[in-house]
Amino acid sequence: MIGRRIEVTADLDWVRVFCDGTTVADHERVWAWHQTVTDPEHRVAANMLRHNRINALRPVGEPTDQVMVEQRLLSDYDAALGIDLGDGGLVS
Repeated sequence: MIGRRIEVTADLDWVRVFCDGTTVADHERVWAWHQTVTDPEHRVAANMLRHNRINALRPVGEPTDQVMVEQRLLSDYDAALGIDLGDGGLVS
């Protein structure tokens, strides 16, 4: 259920978890402080999903071709905008 919306219902004795109307977890409630109930099989599946997600976010590989871009001097932009920095003023 990683990455999916779930619905959790609980009463004093029982916890139930639903996804798309299907029961995906159903167990007695644990009242101990700071406890998490995890099915060992679910932990394995979650680790695999996390691993696959991390791999999907990694770059495919090193770029083999250099991307060529045109390079201009900054003075070209000054001239295009009518800026003359020689005397600190604008060209009219």
